[in-house]
Amino acid sequence: MRFVPGTRALRTLAAAGKHLNFTRAADELGLTPAAVSHQIKEIEDQLGVVLFTRTSRTIRLTEAGSALVDASVDALDLLNRAVSRARKMTRGTALLKVTLDAQFAAKWLMRRIDAFRKLHPDIDLRFDISYEVRDFDLDDVDVGIRFGTGKYPGLRADRLFDNIIIPVCSPALLASGPPLREPRDLFHHTLVHIEWSQQGVTWPNWRMWMAAAGVDDFDDSRSVVFTTSSDAVQAALDGSAVALADFAMVANDLSEGRLVRPFELGIKVAREFAYHLVYPIASANDARVVAFKDWLLNEVHNPQSDPTRRSWDDFRSS
Repeated sequence: MRFVPGTRALRTLAAAGKHLNFTRAADELGLTPAAVSHQIKEIEDQLGVVLFTRTSRTIRLTEAGSALVDASVDALDLLNRAVSRARKMTRGTALLKVTLDAQFAAKWLMRRIDAFRKLHPDIDLRFDISYEVRDFDLDDVDVGIRFGTGKYPGLRADRLFDNIIIPVCSPALLASGPPLREPRDLFHHTLVHIEWSQQGVTWPNWRMWMAAAGVDDFDDSRSVVFTTSSDAVQAALDGSAVALADFAMVANDLSEGRLVRPFELGIKVAREFAYHLVYPIASANDARVVAFKDWLLNEVHNPQSDPTRRSWDDFRSS
């Protein structure tokens, strides 16, 4: 819940109504439970209306309290959206804020962004690095790069590239560890992957990769599961494991020799999921957005712009 001046009572009422617990509401607001209780009592006294019924262990909303809590939530949302629009109106036309996750930023975009700045020195590019999905109406951002279906109401999404999942490890592990001549040799190594599923689609894991490689007796309890791709890739870079990684996110590590591919087999993520450049439809003709979109799509689709990029046709996929 963002802070808008003059909304203390609304924020307290909304938090208390959401949690039905003054201690949890206090934690959200950065107050003490006593302060929350006092503010609610103050609101009730000023309105002459009982909003919460209290017992020794619980609190409940009255009918009037429920109506006012709902109105408070709606009012805060409306104010927050107005504040976001106001900030965008006053921060000038040169600034472009991009939201993206840490892995895409570190492994792909930041290695190329100087080219954009040289091409468009008049655009002040800023970044919001977060795995949280932002709301363009609420958050002070202009465009986003996110992994998903690209089907978002009110937003336009330009598909960037397919995701090919490949096995990678450090050169040291390949040189000094148990040999990797065929897929079954992986049984002698620590195998790591991420666990992700959405809308019936599962991110490729070692069980799926082994099946594609013709290994039908793989015990996936041998695998170590991470929640983020960056952690899985780091395990491979550290030389402690063989990881399943997105080719686009490790292309530079491969080309610069920090990682190697013990096997060529790659698995495509379901077609409906990919990285997309996302922005409000209303911003489609914004000169800053157009400049960033055109540059980004050229980087993705023009092999000459990136010497480390290889065609997806180089992969054998399931």
